[in-house]
Amino acid sequence: MDAAGYTALTRQSGLMREMQVVANNIANLSTTGFRREGMIFSEYVDRMDEDPSLSMANGNTRLVDLSQAGVNQTGGTFDLAIQGDGFFLIETPNGQALTRAGAFTPSAAGELVTPDGNRLLDQGGAPVFIPPGAAKVAVAEDGTVSADGQPVARIGLWGPTDPTALRHQTGTIFAAGEMQPVEGATVLQGFLEESNVEPVSEIARMIEVQRAYEMGQKFMDAEDQRMRGVIQTLGR
Repeated sequence: MDAAGYTALTRQSGLMREMQVVANNIANLSTTGFRREGMIFSEYVDRMDEDPSLSMANGNTRLVDLSQAGVNQTGGTFDLAIQGDGFFLIETPNGQALTRAGAFTPSAAGELVTPDGNRLLDQGGAPVFIPPGAAKVAVAEDGTVSADGQPVARIGLWGPTDPTALRHQTGTIFAAGEMQPVEGATVLQGFLEESNVEPVSEIARMIEVQRAYEMGQKFMDAEDQRMRGVIQTLGR
């Protein structure tokens, strides 16, 4: 394969990855707390000694969109949404992680957990515990959890030290490497945050990527025909 073929192939590979990212975004239009992702393309230039330099596209880095999504009022005691920056800190089998999906429920042990059983952590990294038999549980905007009027925990909001290090782990869970507390955001009790995927923009992007991929495929087919023609001519 010549330089033109390698260049087109790397571009096609990156477009295929972007199509997968866009498809995943569209599939999660209605997923609570979902954060859309985008693909970052970089250019790799190989300097040649005599021939012109060779440029290749490299699309293998995903960027998480941290923009605020709308919130829906549910009235649930343990449904929580974040207004502003930051994530809830949870404990998963793979270690501490971040999420914006705030649909929590008390476990049999009284700890607030996600639907997958991951424990919600407070600002000190300890599980948030709800005393058994508590008649009324309230969550203040600063994350303070009170049971029957008595403070029992304070939910901490966290974020990645480097926003570009945020990586989609599974579902609505993100790995972040080093994390730090986030100030200025508020916790809303009885609300859940929607997905921040914009349907029209995402579908339009899918069409653009598909057209770009088809154009690249036509180029590769034409290049293949050209190479076949050269081989047939030289073989006579």
